[in-house]
Amino acid sequence: VQLQASGGGLVQPGGSLRLSCAASGRIFSINDMGWYRQAPGKQRELVATITMGATTNYADSVKGRFTISRDNAKDTVYLQMNSLKPEDTAVYYCNMRILPMSPPRIVEYWGQGTQVTVSS
Repeated sequence: VQLQASGGGLVQPGGSLRLSCAASGRIFSINDMGWYRQAPGKQRELVATITMGATTNYADSVKGRFTISRDNAKDTVYLQMNSLKPEDTAVYYCNMRILPMSPPRIVEYWGQGTQVTVSS
């Protein structure tokens, strides 16, 4: 199983970006999906999560600006980021808790990270 993230880039303050992360491989089901970020010199922090039942959770710093969603048919999670601020600059990592075809136990996977830079 692999996760492939895309959609990062350079954007001006107030702009928008949409991140995507697709899982591939022998997957039986995917439980929680999420996005985390890590800014230079800081620890990785939770941005948003979404359960299999589409219940969402957001960090206070992004509430009202970011929206997480998932497409179960495509094994993909998205992060729509609006009203971006310079403090949103970080490497963004997707995360999924996946039940593969084999072995029959849930495993946590991480994407490779995609850089988001908010600057004028």
